[in-house]
Amino acid sequence: MSAPQQPATDSQPALPDADPGSDDAVVEAVEVETDGAGGTDGAQGSADDLLVREGDVAGDYLERLLDILDVDGDIDLDVEGDRASVAIVGGRLNDLVGADGATLEALQELTRLAVAQSTGVRSRLMLDVGGYRAKRRADLTSLAGETARRVASSGQPERMTPMNPFERKVVHDVIASVGGVHSESEGEEPNRRVVVLPDK
Repeated sequence: MSAPQQPATDSQPALPDADPGSDDAVVEAVEVETDGAGGTDGAQGSADDLLVREGDVAGDYLERLLDILDVDGDIDLDVEGDRASVAIVGGRLNDLVGADGATLEALQELTRLAVAQSTGVRSRLMLDVGGYRAKRRADLTSLAGETARRVASSGQPERMTPMNPFERKVVHDVIASVGGVHSESEGEEPNRRVVVLPDK
């Protein structure tokens, strides 16, 4: 497991929480270890220290999970803006991503719960597996940019395909950076989607 890097200098907008997932087998198989701290306060360390600790707890949790599942992978820890970031990198990790990232979303939620139990603080940690989320972000950035340009040119709104909260946040950020258009979300999970509209 590589050592945590220093926090990134550029602050990133807050991402909405991923949809909760569940996997009873994993929950039962991986016992969350706590240190009995029962929470944190300002006197016990800075926000950056807490984010580094979140990454350490998440890394330990995921290493135990990989051992149980007999999956080879390395854990990379980082702090990006105002959240801890953990990535599982290595070879055959498709089973940890799942269809359209569904397993990854569930695994992220389980990891956040493990971190919250250890630190006493609700976690907004972001998890990536095999570069899936990074590639998805790049693809969505390109797609959102193209959609924004079409809407700005045509003056007609466009509805995008349903996306999870992480994906919608990426799209909203891109749309916000393009002049002449804005975006909204509509619908209920899991069919909630982004609508790109021309400015009036």
